[in-house]
Amino acid sequence: MTERFFLYDDTVSAPMRFVSFMGEHQRYDLGIIQTDRYYGKSIVLDIQGNRFAIIGQDDLQEEGYIEHTFHLNKEEAEELTSFLMEIV
Repeated sequence: MTERFFLYDDTVSAPMRFVSFMGEHQRYDLGIIQTDRYYGKSIVLDIQGNRFAIIGQDDLQEEGYIEHTFHLNKEEAEELTSFLMEIV
């Protein structure tokens, strides 16, 4: 077996928030990790949908990004975006 070449291997402490809320169209169960990596963006985990993304304010303003990333319809994406705008 060849030796691994690590680009980085860091252990950090980062605030993590778990949020579950019921929107008009579906339930959202999220884990949000805030870290200084990824240019200050948050890692958003959709626990029920088994998807995740690194999200910042710029991503939330990009048309169709949340729909595509989390496989949501337009109305569901608007609900999730509205919540994420408050915390990201």
